[in-house]
Amino acid sequence: MNDFEKPHDDGRPVDVYLDLLRIRMDPDDYRLLLRMVEPVLRAIDEERLSNLDVALDPGSGDELPQEVKDEAALVIATAVTGRLDNEVIEIDVDEAGPVRIVTDATTASDPVRLGEIADHIREQHRQTEELRGIAEVSGLPTDF
Repeated sequence: MNDFEKPHDDGRPVDVYLDLLRIRMDPDDYRLLLRMVEPVLRAIDEERLSNLDVALDPGSGDELPQEVKDEAALVIATAVTGRLDNEVIEIDVDEAGPVRIVTDATTASDPVRLGEIADHIREQHRQTEELRGIAEVSGLPTDF
């Protein structure tokens, strides 16, 4: 049993959230979730998150259940923010399609703020596509 599988009693929000998930989730899904988040949680604990590429994919090649992906995102958000009121929401962005983001409960319920976030995502998508076009014309890799 690793550190994140054991029940915690130090009161850190991420430990509280993991304990709740351990009780609530299917054991196989919970183990999958732990494989996804353990490297990130260790990096946060060791204050080396800036050197870590966070990808919510354990590398198994199988399609991950959306619930497990969402919970992994919420665990990481809880570890980073120290807040238990994070939510995964989906914003429909015309050019980019539906985008799932993690935000606090206040932002999740604020249509104006969600519109600003959608506008930001649209602008990022536009810039990425412009850079991809430049890279393609220049003969550079376009898989960024």
